[in-house]
Amino acid sequence: MSLNETPRSDRIHIALFGKRNAGKSSVINALTNQELAIVSEVKGTTTDPVYKSMELLPLGPVVMIDTPGLDDEGELGEKRVKKAKEVLSKADIALVIMDAAQGVTSFEQDMMELMEKRKIPYLKVYNKIDLSEREETDEDACYVSAVTGEGIQELKEAIGRIVPSEKETQKIAGDLVDPLDLVVLVVPIDSAAPKGRLILPQQQTIRDLLESGAASVVVRDFELAGVLEKLGTRPALVITDSQAFEQVAEDVPDDIMLTSFSILFARYKGDLEEEIRGIRALKSLKDGDRILIAEGCTHHRQCDDIGTVKIPRWLRQYTGKEFQIETSSGNGFPDDLEDYQMIIHCGGCMLNRREMKSRIQRAVEAGVPIVNYGVLIACIKGILERSLEPFPEALKILNEL
Repeated sequence: MSLNETPRSDRIHIALFGKRNAGKSSVINALTNQELAIVSEVKGTTTDPVYKSMELLPLGPVVMIDTPGLDDEGELGEKRVKKAKEVLSKADIALVIMDAAQGVTSFEQDMMELMEKRKIPYLKVYNKIDLSEREETDEDACYVSAVTGEGIQELKEAIGRIVPSEKETQKIAGDLVDPLDLVVLVVPIDSAAPKGRLILPQQQTIRDLLESGAASVVVRDFELAGVLEKLGTRPALVITDSQAFEQVAEDVPDDIMLTSFSILFARYKGDLEEEIRGIRALKSLKDGDRILIAEGCTHHRQCDDIGTVKIPRWLRQYTGKEFQIETSSGNGFPDDLEDYQMIIHCGGCMLNRREMKSRIQRAVEAGVPIVNYGVLIACIKGILERSLEPFPEALKILNEL
């Protein structure tokens, strides 16, 4: 992947909801001026959420999500509606598409109440105004015709006005350094590393530092000590892969700030403070406790895979206990979390911020402690306090535990 490409996880996710044949797919095509979604007079053409990454002016890189109809029927229809509602965990912005001739029905009203509960910004969009004789009386809504294009430009502008402001200010590491600062990135190259490229968190961190005016030096873990000697200047920050934390901590002088890609992503994508609180669970775990190890992506498992092999092994060594370890990946995050005693999540680089925060919030509501890989590994290796020095609020919470 090129450093100039915007990964799906960093794009604004715009999800469209509505009844069958309200014109969701047609509105997507009109917004993008492309035939991205299949349009048909047959009810229920969209049977699963459909994701399309694209550029939408004036917003820039977005993911458009077309969903099944909220009024789908039968046993299969209920499952489709459930899938549609699950999209809310990913949606930065929602568009509620309604047939202008029918107006708001209980299906749309229930969905909007759910959006308000989850604090998801949304727009009401009345479609098919070319076929309706009803007057435009809802001042908070957009009125469009996906067929004629009427109102589509106004809808784009309305979407632009409700884009979450945090999208413009979020940083991975750029706010931790000053322009012209030197940052050393430690990237082990082992059997699990992808051939010929860096993994996404490493790419994104380099790009973030470039945009902040800092200089990056990328080294392998076994070269770090020699590179630090030859630099001629002290780096402002060292960022390491969590799996090399222990060795890197020995090589980096105590007066140089040190953290990991995973801890940076705990802050960038999720809730670092909540994940620090979750580390308390390590002290109270018992034999037989159920632990969920969750990842936001799917990948080929190596013989020494971090999620299924290394972390379970480190947990047993650190606690002296035996656990029931369960795993999930990609979109397969469980619905019921109450029976777990701890959730250990990856950095979430393949999830957008909305979904990662949704998973954390669900864990909190279920009363289940949640941590991410970097936080857990730093704790097990005895260097969590040091790795949180760049984050005073998180460090304060750790010291209060």
